Amino acid sequence: MKKLLITGFDPFGGESVNPSWEAVQLLPESIGTFQLTKLQIPTKYSVAAQTVLAAAQELQPDVILCVGQAGGRDSITPEVVGINLREASIPDNAGVLGQNEPVIEGAPAAYFATVPVRKLVAAVQAAGIRCKLSYSAGAFVCNDTLYALLHRFNGTPVQVGFIHVPFLPSQAKENAPSMPLETIADALKIAIEAI
Repeated sequence: MKKLLITGFDPFGGESVNPSWEAVQLLPESIGTFQLTKLQIPTKYSVAAQTVLAAAQELQPDVILCVGQAGGRDSITPEVVGINLREASIPDNAGVLGQNEPVIEGAPAAYFATVPVRKLVAAVQAAGIRCKLSYSAGAFVCNDTLYALLHRFNGTPVQVGFIHVPFLPSQAKENAPSMPLETIADALKIAIEAI
């Protein structure tokens, strides 16, 4: 079987739960041709990517798929691109506020995800779950992690992708969009099958 390293983040921004990690934990140990290794990573610049890279060094995965929370989005959103920028309105869980600084000094402006994002979207949509491409992973820790991984594995056979997921209903305040946890987990399973 091929190896897939899948990650979710710990809660941040005053939340007590992060749907990315909750959904990852619900996934089976194997999906399609992949054996899954699940990893929770901290919502901290650099540290998140370093945690994934350390696990990848040991596991030697074929695919790395990171999952993150995007409050305000109503759909499952695979990310098309990671950019070399830290720029956020809130600090990370270490209190660091990224402001107009690169993820990696002197590296390219952007990298495209290497998982087949359009195929993932089509598969999830075919199951009747809201899903669409996203062309911005933001400039917070999610993008930081995606960019650092794409930089590290650029030109290698390792495929790297990132999927943002909506709030859970319990997190959604003032009619903010949300999605049930089981639906998010189902979408992730379908996306993995489509890789």
